[in-house]
Amino acid sequence: MQNIVLEKPYHFVPPHRGNWWPTVIQRCRLIDAWLRTNHGVIRYECRHVDRLRDSLNAGHGILLTPNHSCVADPIVMGFPARDAGTHVFAMASWHLFNQSSFTSYAIRKMGAFSVNREGIDRKAINTATEILTNAERPLILFPEGATTRTNDQLQSLLDGVAFIARTAVKKRARMIDGGKVVVHPVAIKYCFEGDLFEAIDPVLTNIERRLTSDPAHEMSLLERVLKIGKGLLTLKEIQHFGKSQSGPLSSRCTALIDRLLQPIEREWLNGQREEDVIPRTRILRSVIAPEMTHDGITQSEWNRRRQQLEEIHLAQRVNGYCSDYLVSYPSVDRLRETVDRFEEDLTGKASPHAPQKVILEIGEAIEVTAHPERSRDSDKLMDQIRKVLQSMMDRLAKESPQIQ
Repeated sequence: MQNIVLEKPYHFVPPHRGNWWPTVIQRCRLIDAWLRTNHGVIRYECRHVDRLRDSLNAGHGILLTPNHSCVADPIVMGFPARDAGTHVFAMASWHLFNQSSFTSYAIRKMGAFSVNREGIDRKAINTATEILTNAERPLILFPEGATTRTNDQLQSLLDGVAFIARTAVKKRARMIDGGKVVVHPVAIKYCFEGDLFEAIDPVLTNIERRLTSDPAHEMSLLERVLKIGKGLLTLKEIQHFGKSQSGPLSSRCTALIDRLLQPIEREWLNGQREEDVIPRTRILRSVIAPEMTHDGITQSEWNRRRQQLEEIHLAQRVNGYCSDYLVSYPSVDRLRETVDRFEEDLTGKASPHAPQKVILEIGEAIEVTAHPERSRDSDKLMDQIRKVLQSMMDRLAKESPQIQ
């Protein structure tokens, strides 16, 4: 399970506002070395950096909203910042500040500040709004809220992004010189440039041995991956239904998700639920997790809630396999990231695959207005961000060759 709940109360970690440390990190290319060692990213390409420079030169409050498919995303966002000649701030989940003292120190020096994803974090919201209002530096907010492992497909976006941006617009309007707040969607795409079989065959073999003790080397890589996916789903169905289920893969995934979430929704939300899985899991975590860091509940109740959070997290993981994402365009990188997802779900960590190139494409500036415009049941600003991001991601997806 992801380290969502920590056995201590949340406290806000503010950003480091000095320039010396981020300047040293940029000039010494420390992120290049870290990405090469930990994620196999050996080179990068930033496209349309001029769009970011134009907004910097105009003095706008700048919000960068990248897709978030990989844990390396916050670090690779240092590349466009370096190319544009600026430093950045970024909102980061609080659990990242509790992994190690070095990690906490390093990400704060690079401009990160904490946010409690399991509740309303007013200090984090106020800090983000202040950064945009004063146009201190570009601010990075990942609108998906968590890593997805689907590099070519967006998940549900958080409306809090629009709230922060509009609050900053209203505050800027009261300043003497006013000024705009703009959003630049940023599409991040990882491209594997090595031998795919050599990279993922050891991982597939290890998983196959766990499942059947018989590596299927006579099958193609795509066939092996699809077979493993069905095998893992069957194991979870047996665990939660008592037997394997029949029907299309998508309907089996949906049934398993409902099996996991509906009892918890009946207890905590009187059976109410959102349409999409990601908002469903976010709402449940927000009502279950907060009290777990206080002394007001018994150990048995804490353990019960922990089990519920594990089931919620499993539902979110299963949701990542529900679409025809891999089959619709069986590219080298979709296959690789699906194997990464398998390994991460089974072991807690995916192996780095080198060499990789990361492409970062910066979208045109979207000016934020003070008052929300709604289209049916959605926020128009979030609709614009989604449309621009997915359009860029669709183009970048084609830069990954299909499996031969």
